[in-house]
Amino acid sequence: MLPDHWHFTTDVEDFLTRAGAFLRSRPALHTTPLTDIAKLRLPGAGDFVLGRLETAGEVRAVCYLTPRGRLGLTPLTADDAGALAARLSALGHSPAQVIADQETADVFASAWQGHTGAVPKLFWHTHLYRLGTLTPPRPHPEGRAHLAGEADRELVVRWCREFCVDVGEQPSIDLIDAGAWDRSRFGDRHFTFWRTPDGTPVSMAAVTSVTGGMVRVDPVYTPSRFRGHGHAGAVTAAVSRAAREAGATDVVLFADPANPTSNALYQRLGYVRLTDCAGYRFTYDAPA
Repeated sequence: MLPDHWHFTTDVEDFLTRAGAFLRSRPALHTTPLTDIAKLRLPGAGDFVLGRLETAGEVRAVCYLTPRGRLGLTPLTADDAGALAARLSALGHSPAQVIADQETADVFASAWQGHTGAVPKLFWHTHLYRLGTLTPPRPHPEGRAHLAGEADRELVVRWCREFCVDVGEQPSIDLIDAGAWDRSRFGDRHFTFWRTPDGTPVSMAAVTSVTGGMVRVDPVYTPSRFRGHGHAGAVTAAVSRAAREAGATDVVLFADPANPTSNALYQRLGYVRLTDCAGYRFTYDAPA
């Protein structure tokens, strides 16, 4: 058998030609790489690096380092994570953070600290859910789903900022406040409101475009004054159904383990927990 090799490139189209089938083979588990790498295809994406791990010519893992220093990984063994850490260090890369499934993030963070001395700090831990059989909420609140349009942009931006404040996403707040909406994680989303019979928007959910057969629901937000009436469940069910109707084979979402209300809601709607994911930030010693 040929040895394992990491191959690195800055040519996203060549990368997808070689690794696209691998990414599409497990679209739910690969939700973040699929959406992040799709953004790297856009003009002006900035400097990035893409990597694929091959065994006997078959891709079995990928990595990518975004312009903002985020290293994304598909599942790796401890040995593979160690080999990747050694290669990235030798190539002079210094990721600001790593995100992956929980086990991969853990072993890479440890390996990276061993190779570089960078100190990892956990900043993100989440459950990843995949939609099974969609079960609309009961009782169903009055109202209807309404796709957001240009006239709704100000409200979408304001509610996204409120969402980020609630969950402590300072980097996203900074981008929104700087007017860099398109560079935030919300810039490529399709938003839907749940409106009461009189037309008042009371909850909001967004989805990514279908990528590799996958759609991710993100974010779901209800202002505090409208909570407790089933609106979040209704709008989440609506966008989930629309995603399936648009051709998505895998509809996924992340949920904060510390929020039992949202986790219970998604499970009632038919979402099944797939795995846990995590993110670590790295602190590097200042040069002497």
